[in-house]
Amino acid sequence: MKTILNVIWLVLSGFWLFLGYLFAGALLCVTIIGIPFGLASFRIGVYALWPFGRTTVERRDAGAPSCVGNVLWLLLAGWWLALAHITTGILLCVTIIGIPFGIANFKLIPVSLLPLGREIVPTDRPFAAR
Repeated sequence: MKTILNVIWLVLSGFWLFLGYLFAGALLCVTIIGIPFGLASFRIGVYALWPFGRTTVERRDAGAPSCVGNVLWLLLAGWWLALAHITTGILLCVTIIGIPFGIANFKLIPVSLLPLGREIVPTDRPFAAR
C-alpha cells in the first residue's frame, strides 16, 4: 500500500516539491556556511519525494547549534518551502482523492520549517534513532 501511495504522491506533488528542495539546497550550497543547510534540504527533498512509510523523529544529541541553525534555516529557506507545502496541500484537498495527499503535505510543514535536529526513519522503526 505504501508503494501505491508513494507513486500517486510522486505524480501529484512529490516530484515538484523535490525540485523545490533541490533548488533551495543548490542555492544554500553556494557558500561554505550554507552547505549544512543545503545538505538538510537535499535530505528532506528525498523524504518529500517518497514520504509514505517514513517519519521524522527528534534527535536527542541535537543541541543549541541545531536550534540556531533552525532559526537561520527558517529565515533563508524554510518559510518558502513551507509555503510550497501549504499551497500544494490546499490544491490537493480540493478533490476527494487528493485529501490524504493534502494532509501528508500539511504533515511535512514542520519538517520544512525546522529540519535540523530531526532524523528520517522508517515508520516500522520510529524509535531506532533514539
